[in-house]
Amino acid sequence: MAALRFSWPWALALATASTMVALLAGRFPGLHNAEDAAYDLRLTTFTPPPAREKNIVILGVDDATVQGLRANESYARAWGNWPYARSLWARVLTHLEAMGARAVVLDFTMDEQSTDRGQDALLREAIAQLHIPVALGYAVNVPSQNGEPLPEVTPRNWTVEHRAPRARQPSEDPFAPPEGTEAPPTPELVASVLAFPVQSGRSLPDLAVDLPGAPRTMRHPVPPVGPLLDVVPALGLVYPEPDPDGKLRRTRFAYTDGANRYVTLSVALAADLLGADALVLAPGKLQLGPRTIPIDADGSAALDYAGTLGQRFDARSLLAVVDDSVRRERGEPPHLGPDFFRGKVVLIAGFAVGTFDMKATPFDSATVGVVKPATELASLLGGRFITRAPFAATAVLAFLVALGSALLILATRNVWVEGLWPLAAPVLLLLGTGCLLVWTKVHVALVIPVLAGSIASLAAVAVNHLYADRERARVKAMFSRYLSPQVVEQLVSQPELPRLAGEQIEVTAFFSDIKGFSTFSERFAHDPQGLVRVLNTYLTRVSGVLLQHGACLDKYIGDAVVCIFGAPLRMEDHARRACAAALDVQAEVERIRADFVAQGLPDVYTRVGLNTAVMFVGNFGSEQLFNYTAMGDGMNLASRLEGANKPYGSRILIGPRTQALVSDAFETRELDRVRVAGKHEAVAIHELLGRKGELSSTKQEVCALYAEGLALWRAARFSEARAVVARAVATDPEDAPSRALLARCDRHLTSPPPAFDGVVDLDK
Repeated sequence: MAALRFSWPWALALATASTMVALLAGRFPGLHNAEDAAYDLRLTTFTPPPAREKNIVILGVDDATVQGLRANESYARAWGNWPYARSLWARVLTHLEAMGARAVVLDFTMDEQSTDRGQDALLREAIAQLHIPVALGYAVNVPSQNGEPLPEVTPRNWTVEHRAPRARQPSEDPFAPPEGTEAPPTPELVASVLAFPVQSGRSLPDLAVDLPGAPRTMRHPVPPVGPLLDVVPALGLVYPEPDPDGKLRRTRFAYTDGANRYVTLSVALAADLLGADALVLAPGKLQLGPRTIPIDADGSAALDYAGTLGQRFDARSLLAVVDDSVRRERGEPPHLGPDFFRGKVVLIAGFAVGTFDMKATPFDSATVGVVKPATELASLLGGRFITRAPFAATAVLAFLVALGSALLILATRNVWVEGLWPLAAPVLLLLGTGCLLVWTKVHVALVIPVLAGSIASLAAVAVNHLYADRERARVKAMFSRYLSPQVVEQLVSQPELPRLAGEQIEVTAFFSDIKGFSTFSERFAHDPQGLVRVLNTYLTRVSGVLLQHGACLDKYIGDAVVCIFGAPLRMEDHARRACAAALDVQAEVERIRADFVAQGLPDVYTRVGLNTAVMFVGNFGSEQLFNYTAMGDGMNLASRLEGANKPYGSRILIGPRTQALVSDAFETRELDRVRVAGKHEAVAIHELLGRKGELSSTKQEVCALYAEGLALWRAARFSEARAVVARAVATDPEDAPSRALLARCDRHLTSPPPAFDGVVDLDK
């Protein structure tokens, strides 16, 4: 929580700045291209295999059609080569209506008059007799042409029910064009046929094109040939609408040339099928008759391809339909089945090389262009489009990602988090926004949030490093008083600095005190400066030994030295280091004694208590004074062990956890089980005797006798215990713990205790 409180203001500032930078960078075209690529990746990665459209069929003028029509002599004579005679389309349309098709879309333009004008008349006649909607595309003139703008007209949706072809006059030549069709249609007629009623609260995209070194040039619709102009029920723009990278991702439904409004081919047919008098574009929605579909606020939407053309739609060869039309005339059943086209919308398009322009979608780098109107039509009739999340949602997501990234890195201050999170965050965003895109059809921008998160992560890492440098300097200055210079350098070079606010870790506490210091100080009653000089010499030499073993000096309490092993520098062997330091301190004290004797100073002895436990370690104190120390029962026990040396006559006592950690490297013996003041639980205390292999045979014999006598004493067999311990004292009269146990046995034999549990209560 402390780290979070410190990190919060920094994280908020970094997140705000990172989000603003990312949003500004989002205006550059390069990021738009990156967002398109990220959109494609999520769409293609997370979209499940699509189900086939049941209500849409595509007929392709594929290689089989081209070769089949060329190979069949009667077919070739009747319709020639591509582009085929328009009587072929008359036959196909008539057959599809007979087979129950709901509507037919001719996904190409017929803006050039046939060399045989009777062909146009045949197609006109066939369409006029149909009772199903037929949609035909029209293009716009190329930029190099100077097309005349069409006059502004009142648009109307000429549906099958409303539109009536001009009356056909009898003629001796059944293939002659209708009377009056020789003259080109008037601009007013063209405009009235092509213009579509569009209700929109905002301006529509125009058909203008930007030419290098020239002003914007407005393009205008190129109508179908005159005989078809007023008979085709639905006419719509065949307009690729590619993105800058050439891929077809979006549609804009309606355009304007400055005078009139025109809809795409799919919208024109869907309006007829849905009985819509107009296309209504409101912010965030499209309405065609009874259908209301969510779209983007700018009046566009992304196409939900759901897969490749072959995965989504049932595509058949046009040759099969031509053959079936002939079979139907002969009274033979069609190969495609009598109900194959029933109730379905049929799109006819070029598939063979030379009959279509190659297009690219997120799912396919080269496919047939009919995939766009087919997908758009499927969404208009019963599906939906993919819409963009509002810009505000992108900004909020970017801010949250940046804030979360900054908080995570600043609060943890972990090198693994700093290295892995900037890599993991984009992956998590990709997964989250990808699933959202596929299941809700909402496109949440990815690049700007990733950019904001990356900037915030890098900035947070920089702040961490600046803070770490400052913190290392502070830690170095602070612990230079407690640790040796070598240990301080090791401490500040760690990837993670100690938490000065405090943490629970296992350490070994060291307490030492001079035996009889009060008597010692009386010698200097009239020379306090001499006492200070002697005491400083003692503390300096003892502290030097401790620092060599990596101890952290905690405090001096008069002649007492308190230190910690295992913090702030982590040490797996802190208990062993403490034991080695205690033995070396005693060796140094022996040298100090010799020096003091040579100077005529009083003799000194040092008692040491060691205990290993999980303690709360950190900076403690007040605003005026604080210190790096450890707190807890383990620290108190170490202090009590130092004092417990007095009744046992020992020099170094260690706690049970310490003994368990060092038993393989040091010689120890259990002296007793004691209950310290203020505690009910008894603990075993051990005397540290030396390193492994350093005990003499005599000392080993004494330790064995002491252990035997202690076991008998605990069993309240005081007489037997005394006899064993007396042998230990006889073997080594200088062994103070044996003498203490012998005295205790004598005392219990003289005055048996009223209640005995084998535990000694320590007063302090």
